Amino acid sequence: MTQPVDPKRRSYWLKTLHEWHWISSAVCLIGILLFSITGITLNHSSQIEARPVVVSTKAQLPPALIAEIAHVAGDTKAPLPESLRTWIESSMDLPVGERIAEWSDSDVYVSMPRAGGDAWLSIDRASGEVEYERTDRGWISWLNDLHKGRNTGAAWNWFIDVLAIACIVFSLTGFFLLQLHARQRPLTWPLVGLGFVVMLLIVILFVH
Repeated sequence: MTQPVDPKRRSYWLKTLHEWHWISSAVCLIGILLFSITGITLNHSSQIEARPVVVSTKAQLPPALIAEIAHVAGDTKAPLPESLRTWIESSMDLPVGERIAEWSDSDVYVSMPRAGGDAWLSIDRASGEVEYERTDRGWISWLNDLHKGRNTGAAWNWFIDVLAIACIVFSLTGFFLLQLHARQRPLTWPLVGLGFVVMLLIVILFVH
């Protein structure tokens, strides 16, 4: 025989779940909206025309820096010397930071990927010629990279993790609220089951 539900206990859980549900929904609101929009743009990325804009810049290292990098062994990976980074940042307005460079006998190559585009820096070790190229693929590509967390940095990756946790709380509290209201709403579990079955059938029949 089913035990009657204590009204005070039910009221407590309703209040608690509603509170956590609206708090998590407030935290998730903008994030869910952003990821929903970028989910559509990402899903149709091949159909959205992108026109990359490429910007190239060249400069010439002073003789002292050419001599300094000449002492670095080729076929290695290491950050640029501090003096070289300082010169690049001041002369080319280009923050290189502690990025790892690929050193060969002929040149130095620094990959500088970014959200919504790409960039690289190349230094000819013999002549001292510096070439920087930046590719911008547009704001839709930028939004798609935000969705994937691609080349967005540690802070954005942490934001995605926190948003995911808030979405889990939002979903679980919603699930338990459905359970508490299910007696008054007979279609609750059939609709939940329908959502699961539709997703499962699409995966089984159309995803290969």
